Amino acid sequence: MSTKTVDLASKTQIDSRKIMTKNSSKSILSVQSLNLWHGKQQTLKNIHLNIPEKGITVLLGPSGCGKTTLLKTFNRLTDIYPDIRTEGAVLFKGQDILNKKTDVYSLRQQMGLLSQRPHPLPGSIADNIRYALKLKGISNKTEQNHRIEFFLQKVALWEEVKDRLKSSSGSLSIGQQQRLCLARGLAIEPKVILADEPTSALDPISSRKIEEQFKELSQEYSIVLVTHILRQAKRLADYVAFMYFGEIIEQGLPGELFENPQTDTLKEYLSVGH
Repeated sequence: MSTKTVDLASKTQIDSRKIMTKNSSKSILSVQSLNLWHGKQQTLKNIHLNIPEKGITVLLGPSGCGKTTLLKTFNRLTDIYPDIRTEGAVLFKGQDILNKKTDVYSLRQQMGLLSQRPHPLPGSIADNIRYALKLKGISNKTEQNHRIEFFLQKVALWEEVKDRLKSSSGSLSIGQQQRLCLARGLAIEPKVILADEPTSALDPISSRKIEEQFKELSQEYSIVLVTHILRQAKRLADYVAFMYFGEIIEQGLPGELFENPQTDTLKEYLSVGH
């Protein structure tokens, strides 16, 4: 994008605090005046955003615009960087998760994370789900087996692996590994699924399967999806926040945002196509 567009972004930015009211009913996450610094560099700037209960909220924008950083604040993964400092609030079911008294372990159980590349655990396919079930206190083997099948069914993987559950998780294709990681995350029974460009390392067929599962899961879960792929955002989004240089430039329903962009920054992004 041109320097001219960067200048226009600050001049024509839509007041996200006003727009977010359209998305405020039944919010499971509410970001209020969030600022974040990585050392001396400010990465997030005055973020206001409501994540609705159920459905897919897409964080859209070019690489390096702050999408992943914002996603990581939702489950406090930003804590691993000692030089990160935040101001503002992120409310999860009414409680500010940035509060130092927050039980981060409990928070992360409620925020399932799907990374860019799958990270299956060592061991068998079944053991990956079994590990999550043990974290939930489910130790009965029969109950575990029922739930292993249930969650593999949830991600449309059961038919592909039911005859080799004792095989190594590493024997799966990368697309199957990503669905296994999704099933493992669901087994912890989260309220929110955080997905950080989860199809970026996958082939088109595997990407389509993940997208199909997200559409189905969005009926039960709140999904926050980070992507820079405009076509993917158009296919999946129930709500969109367009980010640029650490700011939310525009947010709203996908039909409104994509058909009638209000800023030159978003207009140029849409015209390039990504």
